[in-house]
Amino acid sequence: MGESGPDSPVWVLRSLFAWLALVAGVLLPLPGADAVAAVAVTIAMLLGWRDLRPVARMLLALMLLAALAAALLEPAALREGVRNMAILTALIISVILLSAVLGRSRDLARLSSSLFAGRAVTRYYSLTFGTAFLSIPLNFGAVGVVAALVADRINSRGHSARTRNAARATLRGFAAAPLCSPLSISVAVVLTFLPGLQGWQLIGMGLPVAVLFLLAGALFREPEAGEPAPAEEVVAGAGPWLRFTGLIGVICAGTLALSAGGGLSYPRAVTLSCLSVVVLGLAWGAWRGERLAPPSLAPASNELVIVGASAFLGALVSALAEHHLGAGLALPGWGYPLAALLVPWVFYAAGMMGFNPILTGTLVGALLGPIWPPSAIQALGLSMVCGWAMTGVGTPYAANVLLLERFTGYPAWRTAAVWNRTLAITVMVAGGLLAALLTLLLT
Repeated sequence: MGESGPDSPVWVLRSLFAWLALVAGVLLPLPGADAVAAVAVTIAMLLGWRDLRPVARMLLALMLLAALAAALLEPAALREGVRNMAILTALIISVILLSAVLGRSRDLARLSSSLFAGRAVTRYYSLTFGTAFLSIPLNFGAVGVVAALVADRINSRGHSARTRNAARATLRGFAAAPLCSPLSISVAVVLTFLPGLQGWQLIGMGLPVAVLFLLAGALFREPEAGEPAPAEEVVAGAGPWLRFTGLIGVICAGTLALSAGGGLSYPRAVTLSCLSVVVLGLAWGAWRGERLAPPSLAPASNELVIVGASAFLGALVSALAEHHLGAGLALPGWGYPLAALLVPWVFYAAGMMGFNPILTGTLVGALLGPIWPPSAIQALGLSMVCGWAMTGVGTPYAANVLLLERFTGYPAWRTAAVWNRTLAITVMVAGGLLAALLTLLLT
């Protein structure tokens, strides 16, 4: 497909088709907009084939084969897959754009640098809670920002227990976002397939689990005894933290207003809220004399495939299962607590085989959501986000794990399956047991 680089025609086309997919995704109420979005993002994926990781290539090939089969055998399921793909592709692109625009902020540079201040335990908690906080609006961008600082310390001072613990803290901080971030794709997918569950219920249950997970991480780190005390680091001060917190509040308030007040689906509300901040950020930069240049979406090929293909495949298989299994599917009374206990392990096992949590979450939500006791629906939601989060911290094919590897050089298998295995298993056991207990108590 020709040379691939920032100045190549293929690179420009990849970005243009991704932008077209975003515009079509925003205009979903219009007839045919979902098909335009799906075709546009698929072309962008194919143009970026050379830059795709093996797992992303597998997902893309599987998506194309499944689309062809559905077009011939089950057109109704194909329409469901196309619509879900359009919705979640627009969501991930809007989050990528938000991350790119906020990444230019001076406040963000000071905030991320200040996370390295303090002694070992203080620095670990600062990094892990700080990354979790930055992940609310930045999503994967938070891993890129903090991991770049870890890489800078590796390049200037070499590998050490301090840099390895910083890598652990960065990965774990981001993994807390699927548990409680109102802008996380995990929350959007769970609320989409569990319509009886309210956002505040899911976040209210996920937040304590996320805090306990971040606190427990300090027990699963490498001793730093004998290393020299760290040099004086940048202290951000209250101003940048307050401004960043205010920005998060604006985005979350916009999402709530659009979903609860405006009647939009949760993923579309997040998309429009994030894009509003992107437009305001670009306008603010232009007013300050900066060159108004919308970010290129060409580098996001892997993210587009992982999210878009997983969304398509998940909706496709779910539609087929719902159609062929029908409403007669049900579990025995004891089956629901058992399912709540095992759901995190389903996410984890699928992640170890290279499947993105979007695909797993779509399947689990579509299959279990309609038959789950309505009074205990929050238990299923909690079980799903626990599995989603631990897949992101404990499996080597997760996008954030691969991103950390790209910056720091620490192998994805080691950071996920070795460094975080015990912590991930502990949280999955605890989260599954809590979900199972809630299912028993609420049904």
